Amino acid sequence: MIWDDKGFLLSKTKYNENSLIVEIYTKNYGKVPGIIFGGTSKKIKNYLQIGNNLHINFNSKSENKIGYFKVEIEQALSPYYFDSKKKLSCISSAMNLIKLLTVDSQKNKSIYNLIENFYILLKKEDWIKNYIFWELELFKLIGYDLIFENLVDKKINENEIQYITKSLTEKKIIPSFLIDKKFNTENLSTLLDGLKIVGDYLDKTILKPNNLNHPISRLQFINSLK
Repeated sequence: MIWDDKGFLLSKTKYNENSLIVEIYTKNYGKVPGIIFGGTSKKIKNYLQIGNNLHINFNSKSENKIGYFKVEIEQALSPYYFDSKKKLSCISSAMNLIKLLTVDSQKNKSIYNLIENFYILLKKEDWIKNYIFWELELFKLIGYDLIFENLVDKKINENEIQYITKSLTEKKIIPSFLIDKKFNTENLSTLLDGLKIVGDYLDKTILKPNNLNHPISRLQFINSLK
């Protein structure tokens, strides 16, 4: 099996002194694991940054055996954010969620496009808010659509609108921007509340039923914002 494509580097692990095992989310083949021989060499290791877009040639003897990649840089995206700990941490979190929540060799161009859109949102002033909706869109694309409007009651408290969960056992205030997407907020505490609520949904609905742990990279991203 031989093919050419382009894709985003999701993960890399040292395989031996000179090689790496990587996972790449490709445009036409979905998430694909493989070996990059010489991946630790000076010639290519500098552009094997998590999140970079690569042109790849894949070769495998059979579908049941791990193949290997020959790679060239398509777009060096991550280095633009080397001076931003928060955005680098966000890149790591986003790529790890793609790695964790997608299955091997299942084509999904919507997810590939979502990764492309991720780098557009990083350039926006309200990128944290946009990233929260990016996570929700990822959940939707893998079959878990969270519609907050159906889960809350609207109340007025001291002339301010509040959205409170309908749950009989646990009442939570849902940040207004998650309901009214036009609602602008730069308040970090509110954004962190939004990340926590989305993370709780991720844990309860997706991760725990599949015996998966909350990704450390997402927790590290949240901590980088505090």
